[in-house]
Amino acid sequence: MKIADPTQAIAPGKLILSGEHSVVYGNPALVMAVNRYVTTTVLPQTGSHITFCFPHLSAERHVRLTDLMQLQDRIRQNYHHFLNGELTIREVLREPVELVLFALSLLFEAVNMESDIGMRMTMQTDILIGCGMGSSAAVVLSVLTALAAYLKANVSSEMFFNLAQQAENMQHGKSSGLDLQSVLQGGCLYFKEGQVTARTPSLLPLYLINTGQPQTSTGECVTLAANYFKNTQIGHDFAMVTDAMDNALQCNNMADFILTVRENHKLLNTIGVVPQKVQHFIAEIEQNGGAAKISGAGAVAGNNAGAVIVAIQDKTVLHKITDRYQQEIIPIQCEARGVYVN
Repeated sequence: MKIADPTQAIAPGKLILSGEHSVVYGNPALVMAVNRYVTTTVLPQTGSHITFCFPHLSAERHVRLTDLMQLQDRIRQNYHHFLNGELTIREVLREPVELVLFALSLLFEAVNMESDIGMRMTMQTDILIGCGMGSSAAVVLSVLTALAAYLKANVSSEMFFNLAQQAENMQHGKSSGLDLQSVLQGGCLYFKEGQVTARTPSLLPLYLINTGQPQTSTGECVTLAANYFKNTQIGHDFAMVTDAMDNALQCNNMADFILTVRENHKLLNTIGVVPQKVQHFIAEIEQNGGAAKISGAGAVAGNNAGAVIVAIQDKTVLHKITDRYQQEIIPIQCEARGVYVN
């Protein structure tokens, strides 16, 4: 197999605009790729081992192909124990970097790589980690795309999705594929029961506020929310709001979009995944003519809820509010491109 020149792949992060909990129960969701990225660079190096450099995790690994295959076997066994209730999902991977190493082992296997090669892979990211921006999906697809291009391997979008979903399962138990589809395709997507429909990328000005990494896991939030979706009609209410938001975005109607964000926030409050401090912050946004909502699982304890999307006409007012909460404003735009080779 001919080795390519140095290669770089870039994958966007994502934000769920509506439906982050209700999509699990067959209701629609709106997701948008955004201009925050994971960049993976592959360079040749002497020797026969692979060096993985993860600056954002302060980690570096040196492995051979046989090491990756052994790691894959161990992680698969752990996942089997998880499915049997013998391990928690957090015990399947020993450390975050194993998610990437597992994904790479799958690609090497898929392209029938049999001999060691020397190369160095470095990942850089400005996506908020653990805050509902699809960081793991972006990392996995950036790495897989960069490696496939470097090896000049013919890998289809379907194969990238399947390999990445297998890897994501090791971290999340069962990946819905929502994050992966967003990273692969880019733009705005309407997602329902596994079917994805592309939307025209939104031109509305939006802002991202990082309220801090949640103290509770996605699983804990999903467990609490399940009671509402199983015993009430709130799934239908989420679906109605998602469809109304979809219409507002397609028309680039800021006023209607703000109304749907407010309604979405009310529903998220109802299922108990918005901490009080974040509720107070969003209330101030609403009192000043805007709207805001968490994007992701939220939290059922503590003060932090990860990423919060803000829609507001007057940025000066937003600055005053975020200054009081000591939070940074991150302007965001829809990224029309999915993962690509630079």
